[in-house]
Formats: sequence, C-alpha cells, structure tokens
Amino acid sequence: MTYLARNFLLTIILVVIVKQSESVCGYESCPATKVNMVNIHLVPHSHNDVGWLKTVDQSYYGYKNDIHHAGVQYILDSVVTQLIQDPKRRFIQVETAFFAKWWKVQSETMKKVVTKLVNEGRFEFTGGAWSMNDEADVNYQGVIDQFTVGLKFLNETFGACARPRVGWQIDTFGHSREQAAIFAQMGYDGQFFSRMDHNDKETRLKNRTMEMIWDASESMSGVNLFSGMLYNFYSDTPGFCFDILCTDEPIIDGNSIGNNVKQRVDDFISYAKEMSEHYVTNHIMVPMGGDFQYEDAKVNYKNMDKLIKYINERQASGSAYNIFYSTPSCYLNSLHQSLESWPNKTQDFFPYAHERNSFWTGFFTSRPNQKRFERDGNHMLQVVKQLSVLANLTSEQQNNDLHYLRQIMGVMQHHDAITGTERQAVSDDYDRLMYDAIVGASNNARDALRILTNMPNGEFEICLRLNISECAFTKDSADNVVVTLFNPLAHTSTQYVRIPVKEESYQVTDEKGNQVLSEVVPVAGQVLALEYRPNDTQHELVFKATANKIASYFIKKVESSQTATIKMRENNDPETVVENSLVKLVIDNKTGRLKSVEMNGVSEKIVQDFGVYKTHTSCAYTFRQDGDIEVFEDDFVSTIYEGTLVKEVHQQVNEWISQVIRIYEGVNRVEFEWMVGPIPIDDKLGREFVTNFKSEISSNGVFYTDSNGRELMKRKRNMREDFVADLSRQPVSGNFYPVTSRIALQDESKRLVLLNDRSQGGASLEDGALEMLLHRRHLFNDGGGVGEALNETQYGKGLIARGKLYLVLDSVEKGNTANERKAEKELFLPFWKFFSRASKTEQLTTKNIPDFNDLPQSVHLLTLESFTKNEILLRFENFLDKTEGSLISFNIRDIFDNLGGLSIRETTLDGNLPLQEMKRFKFHAQDSGNKPSVAEYSTAPHNPLEADKFDEASMFTVSLYPMQIRTFVIKTD
Repeated sequence: MTYLARNFLLTIILVVIVKQSESVCGYESCPATKVNMVNIHLVPHSHNDVGWLKTVDQSYYGYKNDIHHAGVQYILDSVVTQLIQDPKRRFIQVETAFFAKWWKVQSETMKKVVTKLVNEGRFEFTGGAWSMNDEADVNYQGVIDQFTVGLKFLNETFGACARPRVGWQIDTFGHSREQAAIFAQMGYDGQFFSRMDHNDKETRLKNRTMEMIWDASESMSGVNLFSGMLYNFYSDTPGFCFDILCTDEPIIDGNSIGNNVKQRVDDFISYAKEMSEHYVTNHIMVPMGGDFQYEDAKVNYKNMDKLIKYINERQASGSAYNIFYSTPSCYLNSLHQSLESWPNKTQDFFPYAHERNSFWTGFFTSRPNQKRFERDGNHMLQVVKQLSVLANLTSEQQNNDLHYLRQIMGVMQHHDAITGTERQAVSDDYDRLMYDAIVGASNNARDALRILTNMPNGEFEICLRLNISECAFTKDSADNVVVTLFNPLAHTSTQYVRIPVKEESYQVTDEKGNQVLSEVVPVAGQVLALEYRPNDTQHELVFKATANKIASYFIKKVESSQTATIKMRENNDPETVVENSLVKLVIDNKTGRLKSVEMNGVSEKIVQDFGVYKTHTSCAYTFRQDGDIEVFEDDFVSTIYEGTLVKEVHQQVNEWISQVIRIYEGVNRVEFEWMVGPIPIDDKLGREFVTNFKSEISSNGVFYTDSNGRELMKRKRNMREDFVADLSRQPVSGNFYPVTSRIALQDESKRLVLLNDRSQGGASLEDGALEMLLHRRHLFNDGGGVGEALNETQYGKGLIARGKLYLVLDSVEKGNTANERKAEKELFLPFWKFFSRASKTEQLTTKNIPDFNDLPQSVHLLTLESFTKNEILLRFENFLDKTEGSLISFNIRDIFDNLGGLSIRETTLDGNLPLQEMKRFKFHAQDSGNKPSVAEYSTAPHNPLEADKFDEASMFTVSLYPMQIRTFVIKTD
C-alpha cells in the first residue's frame, strides 16, 4: 500500500471512529466479566528491549535482523492498523523510549487515530517509563528520573488517559523492594513480573500465593503494592504463539481438512484450567506476546479472534470459560473488585535462579566500567539540571542537550544496559550514547557557570578520565588554572579534591585569596603503566575544598616549595602504623596486608585479601563457581606515602591486581582504590575476582545490603524469606546480593560497613566477613540469549577496571548509621570539577542563588530541574530511616521566592499527577483479619501542599517522615 493510500485509509477510519459514541479510558473501559466463570484476560503485548542483542536504533529500525529479528517501528505501525479494525482488540505499550521515537515521525492523521485508541483504553501504556529498568543495579534516583521522563512525555502527548496504573517489570532479573515503593509513591495500583526463583515459584504455585501485597518500606507506613507473578512467563501460552516469529499451529477453521478448532480449544482450556487452580480468584491473565513480536499484528489478532470466538461459543454447552482481550490494569481491576484478601511479602526477590545451578548473581558486577560510567552520567545529569535552573537556561539547544542526557540515562537504566547483559557491540553503543550526552550537557554547565560566576569567558571544561589520574586540561601545565566546583547536595560540603599535575610546586588559594594547604601525591605506578594513558601527569595535587553550591579554587605554579610533596616512608618494623586524627591503620610489613583498623573509638582486627573463583560456565547473567575461592596467598608489595592531608598505602597484590589505601585528615572512613585486570584466560577458564574483609565480629550469618541506595535489607546466609532455596551446588553464588551503595554486618558492639562507587555483587560467606565481586571475565555463553561470552577487551587485552570501596568501622549505637547515609550521598554526588584558565582577577564571586543550608541535615535535595517552560520540579527526601531519625519539618518559602515562584503544587513521586488526584486500589492482607465488603481505595497520605506567592509563609511548611520523598512543581514567571 502506498503512503497516500495508507493515509487516505486512516483518514476514512478516523472519520468513522470519531463518529462513534465517546468511550472512556481507564478502568471504566475494561471489558465486562462473568461471575461463576473462569475469566481469561488475554493481554497482547510486545517486549522490546531498549538495546540487548542489537543497539537501540538497530532494534527500532529493524536493522541487522540476521542478529535478531527486531523492528519496533513496524510493530507499532502494524498494531495500530489492527486495533482500529475491531473495537474489542487491545494492546499494551511499555517502553516509552521506542514509542516516542515512533510518534515523532507520524502524520497528524495517525496521531489522531492513536489518540482515539488511547482515549478508548484500547492502546494502553503499561509501565510507561523510558525503559523497563533493572531492579538490582540501579540507584533509586535514576529510576525516579526515567519514570519522570517517560510519564511526562505521555502526559504532555495524550493527557490523563495515557497515565499507566500498573507496573510491568516482566523481564528484570529479580525484584527490589524499593522498586515496589517507587511504584506505590507514583500512585500505581500494582505491578506484574515473570521472573522469580524457581524454588520460590514452585512454593507459591503450590500455596496459591502467586499474587501478594508487598509491604515495600519498613520506615514508611502504607507504602505497599499489589504484586503478581505471571504463571508461565511473559511470552505466549505454550503452543499458542501466533506471531510470525513462531512456528505453533494457527487455528484452522472452516471446511479445511486440517480443521483443528476442537483440539486447539481443548488444549487452551486445559491450560487455563490448570492455571486457574493456582490463583485465588476466578480471573487469570494470559500474556500473548514476546520479544519484538507483532511486526505483522494481523497474524496475531486473526488467530486470537478465533480463539476467543470458539472458546466462548462453548459457553452455550455449559463451558465455564470466558475469554476476552484485556490489559494488566483491567485484570488488576477485576482482582480488586473480587474483594479477596492476599498474602503479605516483606523482603525482596533476590537472588533469582531460573533453575538449579543458575543463580543470576553475576550481572550484579558484569561490565564494572560501564556501571561506573552510568554513575558519572547520573552525576552530570543532576549537576546540569540544577545549574540550568539556577542560571535560567532556556534556549532550544540548551533544552535539547539536557533532555537528551535525561533520555540516555533512561536508556541506561534498562535491564540489559546497566546490568551488563548486552552484547559487546551494544555495550560500545551505550558508551557512545552516554559520552555524547554527557559532553553535550556539559555545554549547558559551561553556559550556566559563565552566568553564575564573573568568568564570562571561562572554559569550564570537564575531565572524564580522572579515575586514571588524567585530565587533558592540566596535562601540559596546571599553572594559572581555576578549578570550579559544583555541589549537587543541599548543604555546604567539605571534600578533598585531586587534580592530575606534573611534579612541581603549586599554591592553591580560595576565592578570597586565602592560601589553602595542599600536597602533591605520586600516582600509583600501576596506573602510570597503563598502555593507553599518556604520562604527562604523574602526580596529583590534593587539597581540601568547601562549597555551598559553587566554589572556585586557583592553582598557581610557584618556584619555592609551598606545596608539600609526599615522600615514601621507610619502615623496617614488623608492622607499620598509618594514622591521622580519626583513623588508625596497621599494616603487616611481612605480608603487606591490612592488619587492623581503629576509628570511632572502635578497634578491630580486619584483614583484606583478594581471590578468584574459576569457572567453566559463568556468563554475563550467572555466577557459577566450580570450586572454592582461591585466595592469593603471596605477600603484597606495599609502599607507604605520608603527608599532612592524605596518607596512602600503594599495594601490588599480583600481576593482575593493585590497590591504593587512603585516609584523609578529618574524614572518618578508609578508601580502597582497586585496579583489576587484565584477567587471565590462558587456561580457558572464566574468572570472578573478589576482595574480602575478614574481622572477628560475631555476625551470626546476618548481614545487610541496600535496596537501590535506600533502605537496608536484612540478609541471612543460606536463608530466604518464603521458601527453601536449592543451594546444594552453588552455596557461594546463591548467597550474593546486589550492593548498590552499602553492605554491612555487626554484632552487639561493633559494625563493619563497605560503601561502593558502582553496583556490585556482595556477600557475607563467613561470620565477620564481607566479600565484594570486583571484576569478571568469561568464555562461556550459557544460552541465556545474549549469544556471546562476557569477554571484555581493550587494546587487544582483557579489560582493566578501577574502582573504590570505602570502609567504616563504628560502634553499634542508635543513630550511628546516619553517618553512613550522609557518606552515601557525598560519595554518590560529590563535587563536579570544571577547569578554566585564570583571568586577570583572582577573586571570583558567584551571583546570588538559593541557599538550601537552612534545610535540616537529613534532608536531601533529590531533584531541582526545569520541568516545563515556566515550571520547576523540586524533590526533598528525608534520607534517614526510622531507626535513625524521626519526623522533621521545615519551611521552603525562601526557596520558593528565590526560584521566582508564583505558585506551588504537590504531585506524586514522578511529578506528573497532582497528589490530590491520587487514588489507589486498597487491598487487604490475609493476616489483617479484615475482608472488605466493598472495593476500597486509598488517597494521599497527607494533605498536599498547595500555595501561591500571596499566601502566608506557614503554607509552605513541609514535613517528612523517615525515608519519605515529597515532590513539588513550582510555577514561575
């Protein structure tokens, strides 16, 4: 069909459907069900990975189908054409990234047709974020941001009818409690998923507990979410895949000799009967779709039409099965109307194993460099969002650059992106997208800083290779350089800054001309030996800096030695003590290893080792150890450098591993900067490189890991909440959990904590010990779908990874963990460094910007960004949990005024729905003793804040319970 013919047909169809009676969207548009029958909700869908085997663009355009048949643009074209032919047909769209790309190039006629379908509830958005995000490796800020981007697009494009009511996390590799909490705070009524540990699923099928109420927060009351597990998987009913990618029998009716209607209907009803026995109500949901299906939707719908017709015809003969097109939200609505009560869930769904010997705990660490790069992207995004508001950047190019970074960070949350489970070519493309987006958005930061400082011609360049002590701006000379720092946190922060420099003497001064103490530290020899690193700068200039929002420091080369150069320390004693005013480390000179740590009034024997698990069958997803850990027993070669500001222990562990241990004056933690690689594969075995910290703390098998950077989850070695896991063959990998920001253990008196700079797998395999998986390389593809081994290389050799862990030792006292949370925020969003050449003046001032220092210390400025042309999105978070803090109140009138506010309204967590309009399904737990007599709903947990500039200051008071996040939209001039 030609373009003109197709467009003419759409116009005719549009005229016809517009003349139809006005339909409604949402739950009111759901199909009628029948009592005393098994109601089969048939859900047409296509699962479209935003990159996996092919890049995002390749998957959209249908390019390189020899790798994987995927063409999202054709799926959407075909589905819409089929929906308009029958008002009973439905379809759910999940990934907004792909839909937005398709929508942008549609004709006005097509847009009107799709809008009509959305308004009728037949083309329904489910999930609705920019991508279907992972739940193990993501930080909650990235998840909230990418939902904000996706839901904002849907709201601005279609309005209320496009707002999803149900989460659809069907392909993530395990499920976090924080994700459920995020859905609840965005006003979602429930979620569905299809991956669960096989032992857990077997137990739930037997007990009819496949659907549950998830208590998603220990600190916030009322934050729960109905969650359901799909019976089979997210793909079609076995034997009933009607897509062109499948080979199952179509339904053959009429006078054909091959008529198979009876057999096909019998088989489907048999399946439905078996399925219904495992669920509580007389409703079951059967997804009809799979990866990149519906490219020729006519084939799918034609056969589903027949299936519906012939199954329902049997009702006249007494059949108790009623089947119809539906959606996950309509299915959930039926469950809500059933007035049943449900079992509770309190922990999470990690780790996930799809079968024996297959724990998906490797992806917690796969592609460690990309996991760190994603953190850099999020860091830049938060910086640029805030700077764009403070400098009131409004040009089209500036808006486009910022929004592009928002979108790419949404792509990076995808469950085959941040997880590291994509093909290498796709990983390379993710890196390209992130690099381009970061560099583009950095232009906004430059424009903003030129406005906010008195450096209108400042370069404000960024350096993305500081992790290997390299910066193009300072490689030739750091003389007359201005380092401008931006602090994304709410409160003034003091942090140490490290700048790559040559071995020279420097003077550092602040904006008032005061000299700042600084030191020059040698870069670790192993870093200098990197083949791809130019060695112009072999040292780093270290100084302590303080910034409210923006601060500048001036570096000048001096002739006399006004900068201390740290020298190597000689010591022939059995042990070496490395200490400052807060931390004391003891290094065993014989082994070169850490021996003990003393800080916060607590002393503990802590020994750090490195080791490897060798394996034949691990892959990007799974970690399968073939034996016990092999600890590297050789002595470390340790060199100690001592200065006034920083003291460092440089360690060579072996030919693949090195490390720098640091303590900074006035900083209450120990930094371990590790470097691992190239991982050897000469023996054709894969390897998992780990580090472990062993103490004498009596943890009794209990340890704690964070949930997406928020609340801590209690873990018990070899134990699960609701079932008995099969750990017989994988006792190590089956005890690893995702660590996004923190892992800890304790006894009655002492607490040991590790914080990290990217997501990793972590475990406590012995009492008192914490183990972190650092880097992995494998030669086996286990058929999980990616089609190639996780064998990262660079410059012809195995990839080298470098990262940081931070150790805190403390007493076990109420409230002490609040310091860990403050450290989490500072490590996750430290100062961003911008570099310029010094102008004639050495005293810079920043223009007046809002001051957030009056906020309580436990309040985090989670979001400050432009939302629409005349609106600002603002989020505040009380980052303490219920054991660390209590209700806090503060007034934001001054912030409102400084941002030029005209009015303010409170919204759900995503920013797109006024909080006063939130109305969620209320479900009752079986153990509550209450069974509702009518369907019940819950609304906002408090009176939403709504005010304008003429109201009294008291109207701008915000109260936050522990762990609570509140979201506001400020309308400006």
